[in-house]
Amino acid sequence: MTTPDPDPTRTPEIEPGRGVSPGETPPAEGGIYGISHPEPPEPGKAWGPMALVLIMVVVALIAIGLIAMVVALIG
Repeated sequence: MTTPDPDPTRTPEIEPGRGVSPGETPPAEGGIYGISHPEPPEPGKAWGPMALVLIMVVVALIAIGLIAMVVALIG
């Protein structure tokens, strides 16, 4: 709690036309910069072209294998 009439010996000096002299008052913000915890990494591409090609090749091989099994059972 502040007193209504502060002690004049502890009051900052006021320079004519300029306000309070440097060093008389504490800084407005703390001296800690940056963030308090690391941010998660940027998300990359979800599906690259190589992954899609690989998936299509696997699906095609499975389809060919299933068709070959049906042909072998019928014939």
